[in-house]
Amino acid sequence: MQVFVVQHLHVQDDGEEDVKFIGVYSSRETAQAAVERLKLKPGFCDAPDGFSIDPYTLDDDNWTSGYVTIKYSDNEGRGDAPLFGEPEKLI
Repeated sequence: MQVFVVQHLHVQDDGEEDVKFIGVYSSRETAQAAVERLKLKPGFCDAPDGFSIDPYTLDDDNWTSGYVTIKYSDNEGRGDAPLFGEPEKLI
């Protein structure tokens, strides 16, 4: 069975990403309807292009490898913010 995950991404002035998990929907149409309902709400109307709808299959692993955490040093302008990712994609 396929479901559709709706999220919203807003990149703040300082470059920080604010991701909001909106919901899981049974069809692309109901997911799009959720986006349409929220696009006019406060905050969302300032970043209407920040919505994403992604299909997922239930009972499937969507992340199939391990992960590493890398901390940037302060001189790279990111403080101690960790970076998460799949090891083979970070090399």
